[in-house]
Amino acid sequence: MSSLKPFAVLAVAVLVAAAARTPLSADRLAHTFSIVARDEATGEMGVAVQSHAFSVGAIVTWGEAGVGVVATQSLVDPGYGMRGLELMRKGTAAPDALRQLIAADEHPDGRQVAMLDAMGRVDAYTGKKAIAAAGHHVGKEYSAQANLMANDRVWPAMADAYEHSQGDLAERLLAALDAAQAAGGDIRGKESAALLVVRGKGSGRPWAGADRVYDLRVDDHPEPIKELRRLANMQRAMNHSSRCDELMNERRIPEALEECAVATRLLPDFPELRFWHAVTLASIGRESDAAPIFRDLFRAEPFWADLLRRLPASGLFPADPALMERMQALAPRSQKR
Repeated sequence: MSSLKPFAVLAVAVLVAAAARTPLSADRLAHTFSIVARDEATGEMGVAVQSHAFSVGAIVTWGEAGVGVVATQSLVDPGYGMRGLELMRKGTAAPDALRQLIAADEHPDGRQVAMLDAMGRVDAYTGKKAIAAAGHHVGKEYSAQANLMANDRVWPAMADAYEHSQGDLAERLLAALDAAQAAGGDIRGKESAALLVVRGKGSGRPWAGADRVYDLRVDDHPEPIKELRRLANMQRAMNHSSRCDELMNERRIPEALEECAVATRLLPDFPELRFWHAVTLASIGRESDAAPIFRDLFRAEPFWADLLRRLPASGLFPADPALMERMQALAPRSQKR
């Protein structure tokens, strides 16, 4: 599908604005469809987006654990993200924060924005100059919005898919993106996508990374939603693996092993997860369960056996020479030292 390049779109907009003697904001264009939502059970909040625009996640998606999420698109003012989160952080309800920012905006007609706070309060705005088909649907603790779509069925399709989908918040947001694309999507096609999910309560240590459950971007891809879904599955597995580590540190062994098992089931062909699962098993005396995993890994890649030898010095594997010798015996003869 042919389309105007971003610089060509901006040039046309400049000429039109000059002819009409109206001011033109220097803000970026992001014609797209997106959804913001809160999971009632977990309190997690998320925003997901797809567009025929490069790196759409860099400007559309905003979120902070314990505060809220924002999608700012069409004629994008990123300040709606930054200032919206600041207002919600101070206790302003999302709908009120959105109204305040629109009232203070010199060029609101080209905007499309959705805001949702940690209490599930949500609202959206579509300016009268957002390129058709454009509109939004606000539901219970979510909002779906779109502009420059192939038709006006896109955002209702997102809402319906979100309301009737199952799974964690990330899966439901991705289901909404799939539905939007199936209904026609961006009239220009597809290029990039993003998914951001934050926790319902902040840790007070946002730099540690625990406040963001998913923070994924596909900046340029022929099938951005499919690629985003693949990355989300990887992140979901990594989340279970991290939880396994946390539970092991708390000596909650059965729960830890279940988390490790879930991670490896999600990514059965990802050797890193299998390696650390085997390390966990061997460390708690489940040597017979760890052995076949180590054997397969050592045969596939010699460096896994070498890595295992390095772990006791870092406190990540028992300092038990006899156990290490038995595990190293699983490597092919040519790899043994």
